[in-house]
Amino acid sequence: MSFFRSLYVPTAAFLLCLATVATPVQLAAAAESKLPFNDIADSYAKGAIVHLSTLGIVSGNGSGKFEPRKSVTRAEWVSMLDRLFAIEPVNGAIPAFADVPNTVWHYPWVQSAVELGLATGTSPSLFQPDKKVSRQEAAVFLVRALKQSLAAASSSNDKTYMDSDRIASWALPSVRQLQKLNVMNGDGGTFRPEDSMTKQEAAALLDKVLQRNAWSAQFQAAPAASIQLGWQYGQTTVQFERQVAQSNVNTLSPRWFFLGQAGTLEDSADAPLVAWAHAQGKKVWAMVGNHSDPSLTGKTISDATQRKIFIQALADAVRKYGLDGLNIDFENVSPQDRNGMTLFVSELAAALRAIPAKLSVNVSPDLGTDWTDAFDYAALGNDADYIVLMGYDEHWEGDAEAGSVSSLPWLRSGLDALLDKVPANKVILAMPLYTRDWYAGAAATMSTEWSLIRQNDQVRALHLKPDWNERLAQYSASYWSLGVQHRIWLEDGRSLSRKMELGLVKNIAGFAYWYMGGDSPDVWASMRNRLRFSTYTFL
Repeated sequence: MSFFRSLYVPTAAFLLCLATVATPVQLAAAAESKLPFNDIADSYAKGAIVHLSTLGIVSGNGSGKFEPRKSVTRAEWVSMLDRLFAIEPVNGAIPAFADVPNTVWHYPWVQSAVELGLATGTSPSLFQPDKKVSRQEAAVFLVRALKQSLAAASSSNDKTYMDSDRIASWALPSVRQLQKLNVMNGDGGTFRPEDSMTKQEAAALLDKVLQRNAWSAQFQAAPAASIQLGWQYGQTTVQFERQVAQSNVNTLSPRWFFLGQAGTLEDSADAPLVAWAHAQGKKVWAMVGNHSDPSLTGKTISDATQRKIFIQALADAVRKYGLDGLNIDFENVSPQDRNGMTLFVSELAAALRAIPAKLSVNVSPDLGTDWTDAFDYAALGNDADYIVLMGYDEHWEGDAEAGSVSSLPWLRSGLDALLDKVPANKVILAMPLYTRDWYAGAAATMSTEWSLIRQNDQVRALHLKPDWNERLAQYSASYWSLGVQHRIWLEDGRSLSRKMELGLVKNIAGFAYWYMGGDSPDVWASMRNRLRFSTYTFL
């Protein structure tokens, strides 16, 4: 090889390398092409936008743009918060606001946020979803989601920001708290409370929450399992299985057993249901009823021989069908049989522990009437594995007064009374999947029981506009039919979620639902959200 030829080869290779080395402009263009949006390269929140986009928390306009400087609406902010906190959208049957119909994209996100108390309207009936969310409004919503306790604050002496005097009194405690948490800060010493929040500001703010590992880890974790019991009523086995599969229920309670004559057991068990439940990882606690017959019940539980026969029959049935437990539903028991009821539960509990199987006992709220005199709550709670508070029939069929089947104040009173006598880890709160349609009869107040499905159908068919009652924590509505006024106190995901919250703050063992088939499908998402959100702590 000649000198010139040997010189040419490495020189050519060097020139080829120069030709293939990308310029800074080319590198920047390549990096920008890998971004999820083509308009965020110069955004200070680029990293946050990319991160949140990957997680599905924020999105663009569908044309490859994020529009980082565009203002965020109230509906958009709520949907971002829901996604950030792993809250499911809820297609609730009863719209919370007149200006958020169930036909708009943000309907289920607003419903979820309202049910959990993260968002409120600009008035009782309006949400103004398309209104630009101000920075101070955004702060308030986020602080609610972070469950922060707030101290009262006055803008007159607040020095957090140079423009603190412009921060609304209702927003100042939230703004201060986020500043203390180093989650939301100002700009050059100011907060600009009335300025609308931009999409890049929103992304930066939400990403700061995710950067707290102790916080964000909760969003991906599965909530601890608690008892979710569903009763069968008026359904075939196939229908019951289908309804359970679409719900949160992990413990089935079919109405299989009833007290018969002389301590005998009336048995209508369907063994395939047990096999199906176990294959799904669920438990079966068969219900044991007494036909609401005080005479038959008293003869059995107050007679040692008959009581023993009945208990043995129940234990044999548990073994025969491979049951995980029993659910005792004795109603209309005479006060004079109080001791017999206590002995029955104590002896049955001992028999089931030997198998082993669980024993739960249904009780009504103690209102100081003879309806519950037969139940020694403390003694029953000592012997049984669980006491199930039937948190419904505040107003029952035949009641002279129309009203809710389960208002929040009434339910709270009943639960608190039970927890005074039974440990929280033994208490299950049962909630209604039904309501009543009340109207004036010829001689008395009358009512018809409605499933939630029928309730929702009637609301739609009659174009009702239910009003939310914060004290009762439920909607109510009225209408006229054939010249007679009707009133209903509705149960829906929002009301049931609030009832569930009562039990969650007390750390009870779980919840039950009367009855499967009465539910509207949307309520389960509402209660999953409540269960998940209740586990979050932000310290």
